[in-house]
Amino acid sequence: MSCAANRSCQASLTPPSTTLEMAASATLKICEQRAFQAEELLSMLKRQLQLITSHTAKSTSTAEVSDEVIRLQDENSCLTKEVETLKQRLTYLELLSGKKRIKLPTNSEVIAAGSTVKCKNEQPPETVPTPSQPTTQPDHKGKTENKEKKQKKASSETKAKAKKSTEPAKQADDNTSKSIDISRLNMKIGHIVSVKKHPDADSLYVEEVNVGEDRPRTIVSGLVRHIPIEKMKDRLAIFCCNLKPAKMRGILSEGMIMCASSPEKVEIIDPPEGCVPGDRVTVAEYPGEPDALLNPKKKIFEQIQPDLRTDDECIATYKGCKWIVKDKGICRAPTMSGFNIK
Repeated sequence: MSCAANRSCQASLTPPSTTLEMAASATLKICEQRAFQAEELLSMLKRQLQLITSHTAKSTSTAEVSDEVIRLQDENSCLTKEVETLKQRLTYLELLSGKKRIKLPTNSEVIAAGSTVKCKNEQPPETVPTPSQPTTQPDHKGKTENKEKKQKKASSETKAKAKKSTEPAKQADDNTSKSIDISRLNMKIGHIVSVKKHPDADSLYVEEVNVGEDRPRTIVSGLVRHIPIEKMKDRLAIFCCNLKPAKMRGILSEGMIMCASSPEKVEIIDPPEGCVPGDRVTVAEYPGEPDALLNPKKKIFEQIQPDLRTDDECIATYKGCKWIVKDKGICRAPTMSGFNIK
C-alpha cells in the first residue's frame, strides 16, 4: 500500500512539459508533503519492525521472523529509493521555477521537531543534470557593467568638482569686470529688533536687525556717544549687508548701519515711509546687482565711500544722485547736510 502511495506521488510530480512552469508552485508543495509523509512512514515501519521482531520472537518460529524481517527490509529499501528520487525531483523543480534551493529535512530532524520541518545549516543541493539545462558560465558581463558604472560615476564626480571649482573663479572674474560704483553695495532696509551696549566696549551698541532674511543679523555700531539707546530701539534704518563679517571686541558684526557723520555729530539715515525690512536701497543712475560679498582685498567699499554724502537738502546721494527705495521715496538725514555717509 505504501509503495502505491509513493508511485501516485511520482505521477503527480511529473506534470506535462508544456505546463511545468505553471504548475511548479503547486508541485513543490505536493513534493514537500509527500517527502515528509515518506519520512514519517519510514519511521513508522522501523518501529513496527521492532515490535514485530519482539512479538514474533515469542509467538513464531525463527524462520517466520526472518522472512518478515527480510520483507520489511526490502520494503524499507524500496521506500528509501523512492524518497531519494522525490528529493531529486523537488530540487529540479525548484531550479526551474527560480525558487531558492533548500535542503530537505532528515528523519531525525522530523522526529525532533514534530510537525515543524527544520532546515538548519542550509547547503545548496546538487543540481539534476538534464539535456536541456545549459552549463553555467562565469558572469563576466555583470562584472563589466559594474566596472563601467564605477568609471561613469568617477567621471561625473570629477566633472562636478571641476565645475564647482570654476564657479568661484568665474564669479570673481565677473566682479572684477564690474565698474566700481554704488550698485556693488547691498544696502537694505532693516528693523532694529533689539539693542544693548557691548559688554566689553563702552562706545559700542550690539543690535539684532531684521533685514528680511531667515534670521536677524548681529550688527555692532559705534553710536553710544551720539545716539541714545532709546532712539536706537524699534526703528528702521539702512544697512550695508555685503561687507565681510568682522569681530568687534569679540562679537561678530554682520553689516554696517549707514549714517551721516562728522567728528561732532552723527545721524542715522532715515528710509522713506512705507518701507519694510529687506527693501533694497539703490541709485537709479547706477543700476546693477550687488556683489554677494565684497572682497576686502579689493577695497571696493573704501573706493565708493568718499562719494557718499548728504546734499544741501539732507538727501543721501552718491556722486550727487539720490538714494531711493523703489516706489517708496528717497532716503535722507534728519538735519545734517553736506556731510559724508559712512
